[in-house]
Amino acid sequence: MNTDKMKTEIYRKIEPQELAKFLAAARSGDKDAFTMLTEPHRLELMTHCYRMLGSIEDAEDQVQETFLRAWRRLETYQERASFRAWLYKIATNACLDAMQRQPKRLLPLELPGPGDPGAPLPAPILDPVWIEPFPDEWIAPSVANPEARYDSYESVSLAFLAALQVLPPRQRIVLILADVMDWPMGEIADTLKTTISSVTSLLHRACLTMKQRHIPEGKDMARMKMPAAQTREVLDRYVHAWESADIQGIISLLSDTATFPMPPLPFWVQGKQAVAELISRNILAGEGRQRFKLVPLQANGQPGFAFYRVDEATRTYHAYALQVITIEDGLLSDVTTFGMPALFGYFQLPAVLP
Repeated sequence: MNTDKMKTEIYRKIEPQELAKFLAAARSGDKDAFTMLTEPHRLELMTHCYRMLGSIEDAEDQVQETFLRAWRRLETYQERASFRAWLYKIATNACLDAMQRQPKRLLPLELPGPGDPGAPLPAPILDPVWIEPFPDEWIAPSVANPEARYDSYESVSLAFLAALQVLPPRQRIVLILADVMDWPMGEIADTLKTTISSVTSLLHRACLTMKQRHIPEGKDMARMKMPAAQTREVLDRYVHAWESADIQGIISLLSDTATFPMPPLPFWVQGKQAVAELISRNILAGEGRQRFKLVPLQANGQPGFAFYRVDEATRTYHAYALQVITIEDGLLSDVTTFGMPALFGYFQLPAVLP
């Protein structure tokens, strides 16, 4: 995917007066012209597909499917809407098809629980059922109306993504197009080949579910954020506590009701005491100092870390887990630890550190 990101940065946006020239060339079979038309939209389509599917890998697949469908259907583009909007419609329907074939993605918090931190950890579920983290540098800036209910970063937060995945596919799509993209109801209805009244009903039901799950909207989310310097101080203390195996230091930074899910394990715990027992029994048991190195990252509009675990034989550190953190009122309210080293490459992180 790093190559794709570079392409997106290199290919310039096609000016409106140039569209006809490139479109004619692409329709005559010029794949380079088609690439000039499509590549500038790759990252924003990735973000759009990720919101719908909750998986960076699935989003990649559906962007490729979108470009394939667009190439095959280029003669059907009638230029009444922008080429970008046409690609969005294709991507939306490609993702709808994928949602109807694949199981929905979730986080362990959707499972019954919390679990017993003193019990043996369950076996991981390696099937593609978990929401995956998404690099902030790939989140396309929103071009929606400022009146949209959610902005670019809020609409990829883990809490928002998990709530989206609970919605039936068509409700999920309508909520994204209406409240994130700020599309008119008529355009959404046209995309889904349905009526405006049907779209309005789908949106109403989707909004009720989001409200029941206490998903905050833009202004409420802004009030939850701390000043950057204060956030940095909390995160620096967190890094020091992990790298020095200071369990009490870690716990002191958690809220009383903090959650600690660990996909791909179908397991999560809640509360300071439970998290402390989980860490002391399973993660930092024994001499834990210098067991981990933490590298900061940004994912889903939230701070996080790449965890590298030491190899005792070589004293090198190997990719272990990605952690995405939610901070509220100066404390960590959720720490989602993705034990998925294969995802490090998407964050341009090395597999091994000295």
